[in-house]
Amino acid sequence: MTTLSSGFARARRWLREHPLAFDATLAFCTLVAMICSSFTDPGDGHGPPAFGARTPELFSVLLMTLTAAALVLRRRRPMQVLAVTAALAAVEYVLMDPPAPVVMSTVIALYTVASRTDRPTTWRVGLLTMGGLTAAAMVFGSTPWYSQENFGVFAWTGLASAAGDAVRSRRAFVDAIRERAERAERTREEEARRRVAEERLRIARDLHDVVAHHIALVNVQAGVAAHVMDKRPDQAKEALAHVRDASRSALNELRVTVGLLRQQGDPEAPTEPAPGLAVLGELVTTFRNAGLPVEVACADRDRLPAAVDLAAYRVIQEALTNVRKHAGAGAKAEVSVVRVGATAEVTVLDNGRGSAGRGPGTGPADGPPGDGDCLDSGGHGLVGMRERVTALGGALTAGPRYGGGFRVHAILPVEARTGEPERPGTAGGTGLRR
Repeated sequence: MTTLSSGFARARRWLREHPLAFDATLAFCTLVAMICSSFTDPGDGHGPPAFGARTPELFSVLLMTLTAAALVLRRRRPMQVLAVTAALAAVEYVLMDPPAPVVMSTVIALYTVASRTDRPTTWRVGLLTMGGLTAAAMVFGSTPWYSQENFGVFAWTGLASAAGDAVRSRRAFVDAIRERAERAERTREEEARRRVAEERLRIARDLHDVVAHHIALVNVQAGVAAHVMDKRPDQAKEALAHVRDASRSALNELRVTVGLLRQQGDPEAPTEPAPGLAVLGELVTTFRNAGLPVEVACADRDRLPAAVDLAAYRVIQEALTNVRKHAGAGAKAEVSVVRVGATAEVTVLDNGRGSAGRGPGTGPADGPPGDGDCLDSGGHGLVGMRERVTALGGALTAGPRYGGGFRVHAILPVEARTGEPERPGTAGGTGLRR
C-alpha cells in the first residue's frame, strides 16, 4: 500500500510539473469515455441502458476526436477551446440523431474557463453555453424537449461552471493566505533586523560614551604623570591615582554595559541602575581632577524619567569629554540642567579656542600632549548625542559660540517616548550650585 501511494504521488507530481502531458492524458481519457458512451442506448427510460445497442456514425467519431484534441490546448487557449467544443457539440445535436456525447468535451472546457477567469465572465459564458446547447438538444433532437437527456445537458454544463468557479475561489483564497504568510514572515524578519540594528547602535553608543570619557581622562593623567615624574613625584603619584580611579570606573561601567548582553534570567547579570544626574557630581569631579574647571547649575525640580535622566547624563559626559580633548589649555566649562515646562534643557558651554575637532568628520584640535589620541576623531560623539536626544523626541544643537568656545544644548521632553518607568533618586540629589 505504501509503495502504491508513493508511486501515485510521484505520478501526480510529474503530471503537475508537465501540464501539457496532463492535458493530453485528460483528452485521451475523455475521447475513450465519449466513444464508450456512444455505444450505449439509454432506452425509453424504463430500463437500464443497453451497451452495444447502437454504433456511432463516422462523422460523430470525427467530431469526438476533434473536440478531444482541442482539450490539449485548454490551459493556453481556454476561451477558444470552449468555443470550438461548444460549436462542434451543437453541430452534433443538429445533424446527428441520436447524438453522440460530444458535449463531454464542452463540459471540461467550460470548467477550465470558469476556473481561470473571474466570476462575471463565468456567469456570462456559462449561461450562454448552457442555454445554447440545451436549446439545440431540445429543438433538433428526436426526443421530447422535456426528456432527461436534454435536462442532463443543462445540469452538466451548469455543474461545470459552478465547480470551476469554486476551484478558482479556493485557489484565490489559498494564494491570499500564502501571500499574507509570506508578507508576515518578511515583516517579522525586517522587524528582527531593525531591532538588531537598533540594539547594536545603542550598545555602540553606550560603549563609546563609557570608553571615550574614561580613556580620555586616563590619557590626560598619564601624560601629566610622565611629564612631572622626575621633578615632582608627589604630583605624579596623584595623577597615577586618578588614572587608577578612572580605569576602575571604566571597567565597572563596561561590566554593566556588557552585562546587559547576558541572557534573560542570568543570575550574574548586573542589577545596579544606569548612571544618571544623581552621580553628576562624581562625573564633574573626574574632570576637575583632570585639570578642567567645571561649574554646575542644576535646578532642584521634579525627578526626570529614567530614559531622560540617562540621556542628560550622557550628553553632559560627552560634551565635557570633548571640551577636555579639544578646547585647549586654560579652558573652563559650565553645565546647567533646568526644567522648562514639559521639557528639561541641558546646556554645556566652554570658552575654548574654537570648535576644531568637535563636528562630525573632523579630527582633534591642537591640545596638550597626548590629547590627539582621540576615540571620537570620526565625529561619533556628536552623532551619538543627537541620536540619544532624538530617540526621546527631543532636539540637540551644537556649534561654536560667538567670541570663542563651543555650546551644546539639548531639549529633552520629560515624558519619554520609550515609556520607561521613572527611577527613584536620579535627579533629586543634583540641586546644587558649585
